[in-house]
Amino acid sequence: MMLAALYGLLTGVALCLTFGTVFFVLIQNSIDNGYRSGIEIALGVVITDAFFVFCAMFGTSFLPKINHFDQWTGGVGAILLLLLGTMNMVKGTPKVAYPKTKLGSFMYYFGTGALLNALNPINFFSWVSIAAYLKTNTTYDFGQTAAFFGASLLGVLLAESALAYYAHKLKGILRPSTIEKVNKVSGLIFIVLALNILYKTFGG
Repeated sequence: MMLAALYGLLTGVALCLTFGTVFFVLIQNSIDNGYRSGIEIALGVVITDAFFVFCAMFGTSFLPKINHFDQWTGGVGAILLLLLGTMNMVKGTPKVAYPKTKLGSFMYYFGTGALLNALNPINFFSWVSIAAYLKTNTTYDFGQTAAFFGASLLGVLLAESALAYYAHKLKGILRPSTIEKVNKVSGLIFIVLALNILYKTFGG
């Protein structure tokens, strides 16, 4: 079981280093608003990943059938990314009215991480593929599989929290003009990712 947990931990860390949408949102927010905002985004990601893992382990028959589900999620996710990217490209540093209460701030960042992660179908199918691999290519029993996925979720949280912390530390050596350039680059990346999602969803 310990070996399964170790493999799971490494898998979770690897999944965080794919330079996807959440990666860049987490880095940017950690630089702009502090590492705690990045950790709160990471918590939102882990919650949706935990739901994906549950579905992967126990099946998706209990979920309601939604026609063109992939297209809906892909379209909404692409629109969200286009808005984020355009805002960064035009304004440099985003001027967003964040909630002033601690609870409101937490819910904003937590919700951002959960929403962006949930709207990317690739994340769900990644967990399903991992579950299928474990079932067909290993002799893991239920306990070992649970340990693997539990450690994977822990790996996601630890890796993204570390990214948030060290991204914020870099802020101390970055000039405002450099941070503005980082925001513009991340905005361009968001737009490219959105166009890629639209192409794969509707043009493939």
